[in-house]
Amino acid sequence: MDVVNQLVAQGQFRVLKVPLGFIKILQWFFSILAFSTCGSYSGMLRMAVECKNRTESDLSIEVEFEYPFRLHHEYFDAPTCKGGNPERIFLVGDYSSSAECFVTVGVFSFLYATAALSVYVFLFDKYKENNKGPLVDLGVSAVFAFMWLVSSAAWAKGLSDVKVATDPDQVITLIGACDAEENRCREVHDPVMSGLNTSVAFGFINVVLWVGNLWFVFKETGIIAPFMRAPPAQEKPPTATTAPGAYEQDPYASNQGSYQPDYNQQGYSQVSEAHRLLQPSVEHQDTTLEPSHWPHSFPCRGL
Repeated sequence: MDVVNQLVAQGQFRVLKVPLGFIKILQWFFSILAFSTCGSYSGMLRMAVECKNRTESDLSIEVEFEYPFRLHHEYFDAPTCKGGNPERIFLVGDYSSSAECFVTVGVFSFLYATAALSVYVFLFDKYKENNKGPLVDLGVSAVFAFMWLVSSAAWAKGLSDVKVATDPDQVITLIGACDAEENRCREVHDPVMSGLNTSVAFGFINVVLWVGNLWFVFKETGIIAPFMRAPPAQEKPPTATTAPGAYEQDPYASNQGSYQPDYNQQGYSQVSEAHRLLQPSVEHQDTTLEPSHWPHSFPCRGL
């Protein structure tokens, strides 16, 4: 139990939400439906033979057949209406090749889808390493896509032949007693072919899934990555009025409210007048001289 919990903890289950893993789950599921509906089929038809002598009649002749539809091995006993032992009659046709090919492709698709899902969940880092995993996955997926197309088409044709070979009206022609006009032969129950029809539908659904999955596996290879890169952004060439490396002038610089003094004539006169009033007047300066500074020729020096 601890090993299981550890594996679950290490698993990258997010890959199952992306198309690569989600389509693989669908492939796994529809592969099971395809080979199981074909490989597990068994059908039965019923006929009635009424002889002129009613005691020899058989009103419930059952003919059973199943996968792999080797009808020439299937037989039934029918009255001869001549008073003897019933004759053994075999069906006609061998359609095992197309049926077995279809089932084989389905089984191997199921096994590969299981292995791929395990790698996606638990070994996705190694799967992406050196693109070897995606390349192998792409090749195998392409092979399965082709095999599903071939096997589904072959089985569709084989199923059509099985329907003809097991048609009660066709089987009645094999009974010798039905050639006589005094005897009456009729069908009682047709075989149910809905399961086989569904298997053909599942086969072509698998074709769509495996072909569609090729694109998502191809993307994981990285082959297309260089072609999906965005083109580099083109630099805007400098204008004729702007030198390379110069800063572009802010268009809102003139609206940012810096004070610009008004140097017109009137404003300049007011500034000069204010400056003159702030300076001390020369007329108010103290012109009194100290006695030491008096001139020698001052007439009142001796007083």
